[in-house]
Amino acid sequence: MVSTNKNILRTILIASYIMIVALIISGISALFSYLNTGADRSTMLHTEIQKVEQYLPKMIWQPLQNEGRPMDNENLNALQNNYLDAWYVKQIAYKTNKTAGIKDYYTDRARENLYNFIELNKAENITVEATTLKHNPTLEFFSEDGQLAVVTDRNVVEYKRVFKAEQLVLETTETSTYKMVFLLEDGFWRIRHLVKESSKPFEAKAVKIETDSLNIKGINYYPQANPWNMFGDAFSTDTIAKDFKIIKDAGLNSVRLFVQYEDFGKANVNPKKLEKLIKTLDIAEAENLKVVLTLFDFFGDYSVMNWTLNQRHAEAIVEAVKDHNALVAWDIKNEPNLDFESRGKETVIAWLENMIDLVKELDNKHPVTIGWSNTQSASILKDKVDIVSFHYYEDLSKLDETIKTIKKDIPNKPLVLQEFGLSSYSGFWKPFGSSKEDQANYHKKIQEIITANNLQFMSWTLYDFVEVPKDVVGSRPWRRNTQKHFGFIDKNGAKKASFKYITN
Repeated sequence: MVSTNKNILRTILIASYIMIVALIISGISALFSYLNTGADRSTMLHTEIQKVEQYLPKMIWQPLQNEGRPMDNENLNALQNNYLDAWYVKQIAYKTNKTAGIKDYYTDRARENLYNFIELNKAENITVEATTLKHNPTLEFFSEDGQLAVVTDRNVVEYKRVFKAEQLVLETTETSTYKMVFLLEDGFWRIRHLVKESSKPFEAKAVKIETDSLNIKGINYYPQANPWNMFGDAFSTDTIAKDFKIIKDAGLNSVRLFVQYEDFGKANVNPKKLEKLIKTLDIAEAENLKVVLTLFDFFGDYSVMNWTLNQRHAEAIVEAVKDHNALVAWDIKNEPNLDFESRGKETVIAWLENMIDLVKELDNKHPVTIGWSNTQSASILKDKVDIVSFHYYEDLSKLDETIKTIKKDIPNKPLVLQEFGLSSYSGFWKPFGSSKEDQANYHKKIQEIITANNLQFMSWTLYDFVEVPKDVVGSRPWRRNTQKHFGFIDKNGAKKASFKYITN
């Protein structure tokens, strides 16, 4: 019996040994096979840069009239991809003071300067957050053997923030010209030589947009059945047309709509979502309603390295909609000041300023605003926006005085009370809440203040909602139930007492 057990154990050990050896041999064989079938080393080492998701500055190549060999599209695309990769890995290196990835996109001599700069910054406790927003490259020369290229990149718009010991010491946007020599090595176009030939402060073009004819008397809109998911599978032109007719018949002339960043596909905007958005504007035009379009909602990552992605999102929306007759104004971001504490006030404001410049560059006809969540933030970027918009859910007794203060601080811009309202919820989760009569009295009073101060306005909102996503107000039932009852029309479709005061 003992001998039998030993034989069984010996057999198990031998079998296990054979299996381990077989696995090792199989792994080595697979690795050699991988390397011998043209495997990309960056994929194997997980250092590949995915620009589609990470880095998308605007690239405008000048017409190809280079000396030397004619450049084909395949080589030009490879050169562009590696060039942008080189910028991206350099920016990551300057932010982290680490050198990962640099050797893939710079030759020995070029990377030596980068390494020295990183070591100096590390010693001085300096970090740099930077991105390029626009490139205008010209191919000057492409060698006959296809191994060398010379490129001049003019009017490169480059944003930088320099920190020392985590304190911001410099913020600048520059327009620069670079000249570069590229060598093709191991399938990579690497930068061999790079010189900054000139640089000057970036100046956005001043754009004067007419706002005297604005007379916004509107409402923030979501369909009752699918709030905060207006452009999803339940999108219905019939529902929107019915609702827009109600809004127009009530004496209002405009609606505020929201583009959610992730829902629309972020940098790669979903064409089907765009189609639904344009159909919505078509319906608004048919009802003679104007649209204030909020470009960024459900968005909170303002990090510099993501700016190019955010720009491509805004660019796609603006280019698709800017000539639509229903459009009256762009709202850059819904309540960005709520992100000041978590994201950093300076970072958020820099992002907003940059986005305003982009939108005005793309569209010089429609005014731009920002949907501040309170009156305290209304004066931020007052010289950049064309309309000053703010939300108000505070004590009505203080509103008149607050408006007069804002007008004194900002005397030359139209003011829009862009969100306001009162929930009619009073129930288990909020026993001392407001009634429908309280809501009606609130809207009667606030419309009197609006009229007295000649304010433009957009109330919140047309309908009571049956469901409110947790992403909107969190999961606490007293907040979610309160949010469900801000409408002028209840969940059964009946007009509430407040509907009488939907406008002045």
